[in-house]
Amino acid sequence: MKSSGLIIKAFAVFAKDLRLELRTKYAVNTILMFGVTSLAVVSFSLGQSGLPTKLLAALFWIVMFFSAMAALAQAFTREEEAGTALALRLTAEPNSVYLGKLFFNLTLLSTLAAVITPLFFIFTDAPTESILPFILVLGLGVLALCAATTLVAAIIAKAAVKGALFAVLSFPILLLPLMMLVGASDKILLGSGMGAVAAPLQGLVAYTVVMITASLLLFGFVWKE
Repeated sequence: MKSSGLIIKAFAVFAKDLRLELRTKYAVNTILMFGVTSLAVVSFSLGQSGLPTKLLAALFWIVMFFSAMAALAQAFTREEEAGTALALRLTAEPNSVYLGKLFFNLTLLSTLAAVITPLFFIFTDAPTESILPFILVLGLGVLALCAATTLVAAIIAKAAVKGALFAVLSFPILLLPLMMLVGASDKILLGSGMGAVAAPLQGLVAYTVVMITASLLLFGFVWKE
């Protein structure tokens, strides 16, 4: 019963943020504009053919990383700027707030991925037969990025220079999963089977589980400060 109540409250937090985002479209416009522009400019600058797969994989995840840095911090800073953070602290348990914000960030980054991925295959010479296994890696990557950055967004919500601080704190935490994602994406684009990326995928799953568990344990202390 307690876990079901937690999920219901988390969904309420998610629904509130989603309704606000659908009215303003601030975060989704920011993340899509940044992602699409970055991908187009970099891919046309480097050329569309003859690029090694490792460079293509790095290009894709660099765009995803900086797009995430552009918008994912808004989940908590918007609460502080609007003055609704206190009301949220009084009406929802910390873990419900964390899960609701995590679901919201997942929705934002998944929207970006749904737009960026087909454009990535159009703008570059990445083999289209790699799309399905690439999507599996992408899904784990999106979850790992959101799992690591949601707690960081809560930590920097009251800081004066939020955007810069968010990127500075997030990068060391995300360095390991980004390396695994680039390596796995490189092998997928080379045409290697799923067996070749089993180790990095298992590492991503383990990383995500650890980050979500640690965030649930620590979020209460961060949120109440």
